[in-house]
Amino acid sequence: MDNSKLKEQVKNEFTEYLNSHKHRKTPERYAILEHIYSAKGHFDMDSLYNAMKESAFRVSRATLYNTIELLLDCGLVVKHQFGANVSQYERAYGNENHDHLICLGCGEVKEHKNGNLFTPAQQKKLQRFKISYYSMYIYGTCNKCMRAKKADEKKNKVTENKNTRIKKK
Repeated sequence: MDNSKLKEQVKNEFTEYLNSHKHRKTPERYAILEHIYSAKGHFDMDSLYNAMKESAFRVSRATLYNTIELLLDCGLVVKHQFGANVSQYERAYGNENHDHLICLGCGEVKEHKNGNLFTPAQQKKLQRFKISYYSMYIYGTCNKCMRAKKADEKKNKVTENKNTRIKKK
């Protein structure tokens, strides 16, 4: 589905949600929704606030937080807590299922799109259960942190060897 059709569907779903819950349909709420569905990947509240501030449509932090709560409630945004104190969010509608690879060293989060999570036998068991989406967090160490750790270990080993030689004299 192209992005303009996706945005239109999301806007319609949000409008339906606002109407059914008797919330106001404000330009600020729609601008926030538009921005989230124009960008890709994860975002936190500060980065969203700064992006909105730089755009032609400024919104207050209160409006931003309130709108995110509405978007979470209607299922258009997903909230993640990847281990840091800062919550991250991503769009939920029209997003492919994916896993999150989280580095315990630097905190970097990468998305990993794997094929089907379930084997054909498991899929058969799930025929009476329609999965809307899933999310999996995989914690480990990224390549950059592993290289840095190896370099530190090598440096410490060299220092140990030098200290050992000095003591022998």
